[in-house]
Amino acid sequence: MGDNIEEQGVVPTQQAMKLADQMELDLVEISPKAKPPVCKIIDYKKFLYQQKKKQKEMKAKAVKVIVKEIRFGPNTDEHDFQFKLRHAEKFLKEGAKVKAFVFFKGRSILFKEQGEILLLKLAQELEEYGTLEQMPRLEGKRMTIFISPKKKK
Repeated sequence: MGDNIEEQGVVPTQQAMKLADQMELDLVEISPKAKPPVCKIIDYKKFLYQQKKKQKEMKAKAVKVIVKEIRFGPNTDEHDFQFKLRHAEKFLKEGAKVKAFVFFKGRSILFKEQGEILLLKLAQELEEYGTLEQMPRLEGKRMTIFISPKKKK
């Protein structure tokens, strides 16, 4: 019966420690809560190196989201709107998210509806390049929307 346990790779702790010493490797506890606790004989320095390497690869593969901001006033005229629209279009084509906001100074907070109309107009104009993530939302003195780029096929 003792031979059968060793064939499965299950070894008492004392014996495992002796094996690790003989092989000049480290006995590392993998999952301490298991019954019996699971340990592995490995070169710990090499294991740490491989873990760092994996984390570095994961970090390199992670998608970095760039957010570009475009600021409007509640009474932005048509030419300025078109100018900023072209910039937003360029940002979305490059794959960046666009945060468009209307900033209300002083008493211009009375023109909340105009600001909302302006942002919705922007979202509608950019419909073919990106999708609206949230409807215009007033936070303090600014009304904000986020537009994320459409996925390339």
